[in-house]
Amino acid sequence: MLVVTWNTQWCCGLDGQVSVQRIVDGARAMGDFDVLCLQEIASGYADMPGTPGDQPAELQSLLPGFQLFFGAAVDEFDSQGRRQRFGNLIATRLPVLQVQHHALPWPADAGVRSMPRMCTAVTVQDPSLGAVRLMTTHLEYYSRVQRMAQAWALRELHAEACARAAAPPLDDDSRSPFQRKTHTPHAILCGDFNLGPTEPEYLVLQRPFPVEDAPSSTPAAHQRLHDAWPLAHGQAPHAPTFRLFDRQYGPAPIACDFVFVSDTLAAHVRRVEVDEQTRASDHQPVLVELR
Repeated sequence: MLVVTWNTQWCCGLDGQVSVQRIVDGARAMGDFDVLCLQEIASGYADMPGTPGDQPAELQSLLPGFQLFFGAAVDEFDSQGRRQRFGNLIATRLPVLQVQHHALPWPADAGVRSMPRMCTAVTVQDPSLGAVRLMTTHLEYYSRVQRMAQAWALRELHAEACARAAAPPLDDDSRSPFQRKTHTPHAILCGDFNLGPTEPEYLVLQRPFPVEDAPSSTPAAHQRLHDAWPLAHGQAPHAPTFRLFDRQYGPAPIACDFVFVSDTLAAHVRRVEVDEQTRASDHQPVLVELR
């Protein structure tokens, strides 16, 4: 399985031009991906730089053979109806088994700029790995209070999914909303976490689950998450993914776009790469290969 994750900055390059085509081309240049996880995808927002347009629709036309799932963290309306949306998108050519959109916590942090955040989860069937839950997200940039709450929530979402895989609901073939779903401990969590590898939230996301956290009947239910970069590169520092060319948000390049994998997938990580050349966004795309 080849996965590319990229914070696209609504497909706005450092030249100020918005181009969905350039994002797709840049992702394809990294590899023949099976799954493309994008953050900061916009629909509407005519006053934003570059005038984004309907980017989910553009992506669908540029990715024939892929199914697309857009999770709008921000969904705004006026008297004329839906006006603009902003969020994350997962595109995949693998068979899709389940789709979920999870709102992340948005605790009060007075006087600090912020917006709603969410996580989109798409479970796919990989021919060699089996059912894999792909989760993509974009955490709050300005509020550490909110970012920490969101990191804990992501950890809990993963724990719940692993617990359901170990102790699944009643099997149901009713063809109703209660009908059987696919539950798997195999997970990939990726996106722009707006934090570096020395931040406490980074450790929270990878914190082992103590036995007492799991239901008594399923003591091994929870699969810890691991940053895929050291699995592929050992002690080598993370390649930077932000502020390589634009220092508007800080003085030096940092790594804040990560791919985390569950215990069950850690041994399958073969390659993690960052494109440090493209300027199609203010972030750099990350590729992970599992086999």
